[in-house]
Amino acid sequence: MKAAIVDGKGGLSVHEVPMPSYGEYQALVRIYYGATCAGTDIRILHGEHPNPISYPAILGHESVGRVIEKGSKVTTFKEGDLISRVGAPSMPQIGLSICWGGFSQYGVATDWQAMKNDGIQRNIWEKACVQKVIPAFVSDKEAPMIITWRETLSYTNRLGIKNNSAVLIAGSGANALAFICHCVYVGANVVVLGSSRRAQDAIRLGAKCSIDYKSDNVSQQLLDAFPSGINFIIDAVGSPIDVNAALPLLDKEGVVAVYGWNNRKTYGINPFSAKHSFNVYCDDYDESETHDEVLGRISEGKLKASDWYDTDHPIPLDQIASAYEKLGQRMAYKYLIDLS
Repeated sequence: MKAAIVDGKGGLSVHEVPMPSYGEYQALVRIYYGATCAGTDIRILHGEHPNPISYPAILGHESVGRVIEKGSKVTTFKEGDLISRVGAPSMPQIGLSICWGGFSQYGVATDWQAMKNDGIQRNIWEKACVQKVIPAFVSDKEAPMIITWRETLSYTNRLGIKNNSAVLIAGSGANALAFICHCVYVGANVVVLGSSRRAQDAIRLGAKCSIDYKSDNVSQQLLDAFPSGINFIIDAVGSPIDVNAALPLLDKEGVVAVYGWNNRKTYGINPFSAKHSFNVYCDDYDESETHDEVLGRISEGKLKASDWYDTDHPIPLDQIASAYEKLGQRMAYKYLIDLS
């Protein structure tokens, strides 16, 4: 089978690798589509991810595939099921690691529910909880977006954003768009501080307005947008400059939520810019907890993959390097990769 392999030095190429093996609680899946990620994947590509990664490695963590074979103890999956977050396992016999391994033509899905039911220790199966069945009303091409939607919705839910919350979203990438949709869905008042080039997309998805982060009068525009103050600042990029500009408007006990990964080691906000004490949220999320909620919003037409990538013209696996070059130039939010 073919797989997209990174070397940690900016190199990304497609190679033939062995077919994956699978155990009694696992299913072999044919992976059809995966989505690129401008944050995690780009850092992995250039060896800049904050977590240790062994190279070379199979890239991709937003892929979906259909079950073609299964182990003897698999009870949750059946042949033909579409499964989220699938990927090839590591292949130490050839010195190949994985960054989830999603950009491969075949992969493995673990039936964590069956393992749980059989009394197997949680630490053995808990990472596989993100591998869930996707119903038929979601197409194979739309399904890769579920990963981004689940992650960001879990984060939003844990923040406690609700109707009439005043929310500033710093950033204008794929995650920022997802945060807009989730916040607007519950009735929050959303303003974006991001790129003027992507302002119309933010407004189309429900943001009240989008402020150009490069403009000379950001502070005044923020004041105009939030005359009664801000309850939540979601930093979807990892840029403390944007957060510091908004801190004077943050309500007492307001929340700064740092989701983006840029400058993680040197990230710094100036608490003296704020007029009140505030909270900082940089805890994790659990995308498995929002699977059903995301499916519900897809069925309502509130989440559409076509707002993030071109579902009609996926990029062939052999051209994945060019897709990441374009992604690095911010020519798209995401690209859909055809692994068939």
